[in-house]
This record gives sequence, C-alpha cells and structure tokens, in this order.
Amino acid sequence: MLRQTKVCRTAAHVNQFLSLPSFAKINWSLRILGKRPDNFHEVRTTLQTISLHDRLHFELSKDRHVAVSCNDPAIPTDEQNLIVRAGHALQNRYSISNGARVQLEKIIPTQAGLGGGSSNAAVALLALARLWQIEASANELIEIAADLGADVPFFLFGGCMLATGTGATLSALPDTDALNLIIIAPSASVSTRDAYASLQAAALTSDTPEFILSSSQNAANSGDSFPWLRSDFENDFESVIFDIYPEIRRAKEVLLAAGATAALMSGSGSSVFGVFADHESQQQALEKIQCEAGWRIMPCVTVSRNEYRHAIGEEVFRSYAL
Repeated sequence: MLRQTKVCRTAAHVNQFLSLPSFAKINWSLRILGKRPDNFHEVRTTLQTISLHDRLHFELSKDRHVAVSCNDPAIPTDEQNLIVRAGHALQNRYSISNGARVQLEKIIPTQAGLGGGSSNAAVALLALARLWQIEASANELIEIAADLGADVPFFLFGGCMLATGTGATLSALPDTDALNLIIIAPSASVSTRDAYASLQAAALTSDTPEFILSSSQNAANSGDSFPWLRSDFENDFESVIFDIYPEIRRAKEVLLAAGATAALMSGSGSSVFGVFADHESQQQALEKIQCEAGWRIMPCVTVSRNEYRHAIGEEVFRSYAL
C-alpha cells in the first residue's frame, strides 16, 4: 500500500474525459560510460517510480489544437511543453484531426532530476492515444516516446528498470516492497543539458563499456532491500554538480545526518533522496531536518510496476500490450 501520497487507483474515463496520475522517478544509480559518436552520452542507470506525482486531466476537442493549462505559471504551455509535443507527435503519425484540452496539476519540482516532464509526456501519449482511439502498437508508442526524450519510454512501464544506451533501452528489474524515502529539492535548478556539458572532458570519450567517472563518495551499502545496487549505488554527476552547486551537497549531508541509510542525487540534479529503514525512521527524520530557504521536503515511497499500472489503469496498458 502507498502510504505517503494518496494515489488514484483507477483511471477516470467518462465519455470524452480522462484523468491520470503522472509519477516522478529517482535514479538508484547513474553511471556515465562515455561519449558516443552521435554526441550523446552512453549511460547505465537504474530508474524507480515513486509516489510523488502530478495529475493530468484530458478533454477531447474537435479542433486539432492541443491546449495545455497549468497551475504553475512557470511551466511553459506551448511547444516547449512535452505534453504538447506528445500530442502533435501522435497527430502527425496517425493523421488525427481531433485535439485535446489538458490541465496539468504540477506537484513534481522542475529541473530536479525527478523526470516530471518525461512522465507527463508518457502519460499524455497513453491518454491521448486512448481518447483519439488510436490503434498503436507498444513498439510504436515506445518509438514516439524515445523521440520525445530519453526517460519518456520508462514511464510507459514504471516500477524498477535498467536503462542503457542513451537511456531509452530498458530491461525490467525485480520490484521490492515499498521503500520509505525523503526527497529534498534545493532551490538550485540544474539544466540537464548543462549537467552533461560539464562532463565534456577528453577523458570521458571511450569506445569501451567501462565506467569513466568515479563518484567522490564510496558506494552506499543499501542492504537487502535492493541487492542489485550493493556495488552500484552511485551517481557520476555528483562529482561535478556538487562543486557547482554546494547547496545540493548540503542536502545529501542533511539526509544522512537525519538517519538515512543511503542518500543520492537523482538524475542530473538538483533533488537528493534519502532511503530510510522504515516509516518510523522516515517520520523521525522529517522532524530533524532543518530546511533551508527555498527547499522542498517531500516524503514518499517507491511504486512498484504493478502499483504503477493499477494507479494509471490496467486497461490503458492492455490497450497497447505494454
């Protein structure tokens, strides 16, 4: 059972309306293997959905416009928004004449390494394909998702998955019981593009699948809860991002001082998550954490693949054999 965040267990699908949750993710590990000939980076990362989520409300419209509104005025609602781009990608590929009005209730912090925009895009693909009655295959949706962003295909599945290549090649990992987390989102915002640019050193380019960077922190002993991470609980971005944004390093130190058994920056930052032994330890940590100005403190739990599918709606995934 998800304890920290109330999750809708079924998709609300009434006539021409659809309302779905859009979950965030963390990276249990993120290793940069080298720079590819196409100028993208080869990565190996373990992704995990968590209970922190936005909510998306879709309404079918008869014109071809994909109109997005959001409760956060800082979120762009034009072609920069991945929801809009997801809608246009479906329209262009399947010659769809309908459009949609989409209301985004934004909870997931932006530029925080939590995948909010990618999650929104994946949920938009699922919802709009359903509203527009598109008979798409799983492979077609995955292909469209990958064109939108490296993390987008992951959110068509959820749970715990290994992502390789540019991050869009996925392999399912075993889910575990819910793990208690606290996420700190510092006031610093980290652009993914800028984070990767900071890694553009000659020593990073390699044709061999070896780990080029090494974290300044020793790998955390994460215990039996997720045994596949015992030797790989690292984020290679920490070694560069912590120097640029000391506030993010402080967030990690705060979580460890509050009793986290392990803590790691998620994605390219700026959020840091701590893992706690149980719900009681998590709650005790919330009382200990001294919040700096502009920080957001968010308790949550991991979301398994089955919970993810159930929350969005099994019928949605079955429609595309995902």
